[in-house]
Amino acid sequence: MAKEYVIGLDLGTTSVKACVFHRSGQLMAEAEKMNTFHYPKQGWVEQDAAEIERSAVLAVREAIRQAGISQKELLAVGLSAAMHSLVCVDKDGHPLSPALIWADGRSAPQAEQLRKTMGKTVYAKTGTPVHPMTPLAKLLWMKETKYTPYERAFSFLSIKEYVVRRWFHTNVIDYSMASATGLFNPSTFQWEPELLKLAGIREDQLSELVPPTYVMTGVDEAVAEQMGIPRDLPFVIGAADGQLANLGIGAIFPGEVAVSVGTSGAVRQMTREPKMSENGETFCYAFTKERFIIGGPSNNGGIALQWLKDIMNDQRSFSQFLEDAARAVPGADGLIFLPYINGERAPLWDPRAKGGFYGATVTHKQEHFIRAVMEGITFNLYQIGKALETLAGKPKKLYVSGGLARSPLWLQILADVFDAEIGVPKSHHGAAWGAAWTALVAIGEAESLEAIKAHIPMGETVMPNEDNRKAYKEVYERYERLVRHMASYFQKE
Repeated sequence: MAKEYVIGLDLGTTSVKACVFHRSGQLMAEAEKMNTFHYPKQGWVEQDAAEIERSAVLAVREAIRQAGISQKELLAVGLSAAMHSLVCVDKDGHPLSPALIWADGRSAPQAEQLRKTMGKTVYAKTGTPVHPMTPLAKLLWMKETKYTPYERAFSFLSIKEYVVRRWFHTNVIDYSMASATGLFNPSTFQWEPELLKLAGIREDQLSELVPPTYVMTGVDEAVAEQMGIPRDLPFVIGAADGQLANLGIGAIFPGEVAVSVGTSGAVRQMTREPKMSENGETFCYAFTKERFIIGGPSNNGGIALQWLKDIMNDQRSFSQFLEDAARAVPGADGLIFLPYINGERAPLWDPRAKGGFYGATVTHKQEHFIRAVMEGITFNLYQIGKALETLAGKPKKLYVSGGLARSPLWLQILADVFDAEIGVPKSHHGAAWGAAWTALVAIGEAESLEAIKAHIPMGETVMPNEDNRKAYKEVYERYERLVRHMASYFQKE
């Protein structure tokens, strides 16, 4: 029986997804298990790493069942994961603490202090802006508050590392997940001793650093039985979801930029060397020793539109809700929305940032508010994109993924604001396909990471509208002035 299928397993923040792909790139089946969030205090956001591991086992089993294939037809499993989580574990790998995820803001005071004293140094060494999302900031909070799991911990792991530890009884971390900690130097490919000391931890409490093509075999016997896979099926460590999403949708070469907008958003571009922005607006994370990813994550994507839909008590489908915006002209007749309803990472890196409308008049209707929110999200992404331009040049083509890529109107707004051609992959599982392809490369079943370009089913292409482009250029300039003014106000709070 020929082996033709590969699984991409994406350990996301909202859910765990297992996708079975034919080696050509065709999606055969997917299974998704939703994750539970816990909010013990204001600003605290936790998850249960053990629950996520169990969900991953079930998702793999269900995806194989849905694909209707035999376990003997599987080539490998590639792993993808959300960044910035942190779990304290004992010597046997059992959790001593919940997983503090990227959205957890309890370390805001420690991050603020670090930004004032060592912010530029930390960014220069690691490529990671100082922010409460990072495990570095979380460790500082644990250290200062004498957090009991921190003081008892044998190791500090991300959720992905926890899953690997549970399945293979080894502690390894790929370069990209390490880059997201704020403790790793992407120029030396080593943990940064000064920052480990600052966090009060030892290097042997962190995992061994490995490339994304690192292969693991001999999965735990009980886990293999529960998944319905052979014990010798190769698992490949893969990378973080951002790097793999770029790979999976084809944004690999110079001038190719990935824009993803789901609940949150991000703009990312691959480079051949580490590149840091002058004022720290963007991140720079390693992928391989020859490839790096620069970009910026936004807290505010579809969540802002869902918020507006909820407060308007609009009971229609999301697509019908967005269609209303077509009745408003570009620029929403002067109504501007700052999309920072969930604080903000790039480009402000300020958890105190607040959202709001500016320029509202008695003539504005529902369609103007919807369009203003869509445009505000897009302007924020464009501001991140402009910061990338200073490092990597003007984008030639955008590759767009995420839920909002299903809106023709939003795709047109994006093309007009960025003044760039947009390509939309048919599959919205870019990170999972990137993980699966990395696994194929690792086991010698694919020639190179770059060769994925011939195996990405693409959908429509959207071109910018010249009249809209000119209109948005003026509106964006007003938006940017408003952001500069309000940013100083946030910092005084």
